[in-house]
Amino acid sequence: MGHIEHIFSSYNIDLFMRVLSAICLGFIIGFEREITNKYAGLRTHILVCLGACVFTIISIFGFPELVDWHIEGYNPTGIRDTARVAAQVVTGIGFIGAGTVLRNGPTVFGLTTAATLFMAASIGMACGAGMYGLAIIASVLSVAVLTLIRVFEKRVLNRCSKNIRRLKINLHCHNENIDSIRDYMVSNFKTVDALKMHKLIENPDMTKFSIIVEIISKRPVQYIYDKLGAIEGIESIAIDTVNEKG
Repeated sequence: MGHIEHIFSSYNIDLFMRVLSAICLGFIIGFEREITNKYAGLRTHILVCLGACVFTIISIFGFPELVDWHIEGYNPTGIRDTARVAAQVVTGIGFIGAGTVLRNGPTVFGLTTAATLFMAASIGMACGAGMYGLAIIASVLSVAVLTLIRVFEKRVLNRCSKNIRRLKINLHCHNENIDSIRDYMVSNFKTVDALKMHKLIENPDMTKFSIIVEIISKRPVQYIYDKLGAIEGIESIAIDTVNEKG
């Protein structure tokens, strides 16, 4: 009976609440990443938040040689550096965050997800330290930044220079439509470079049209297909990313 009372003591309930809060708050951030189809989603953010919480709890309570333990609580009897273990969470989370960052030519993916993992770890540490107010506020603000700022970027910063994509478009066109297609490309794409045309030897009725363009869009390939898909005379479309100079 005494063992059961010890399990449900105020001390153990406090630790349980810290762990549970880390799981719940990690779920909130992970859910936003999951519904936006990011590489690190629900389970990853929950585990990062939970792990940071557990490490922080261990850092505070996990060294009994300097603590006088009692059934109903604890009384520190010595001076300890409780931040030593928790501080390593900040270093360790960098390795997980680095795994979510991918580079494809001039484009880098996953930086925001890496930042949310870093944020999830900090929220977990706040839960482990019993700072529930700070953890909740940080979680709410994190989700607000991820959702509201995305809307702001689309409506206000949609023409930001970081959204410029440099692409090479290769078209196979019917000869009778090549002039109208060329005029359309020149008039609809602001920056035009390396425009080349030559007839296909294997099919004299077709012309290969190549052009390098710069497009301000987060989904440039979809944008090009939407623009060119309904134009008469285009037989095929191929799109390649062109690396930035320097």
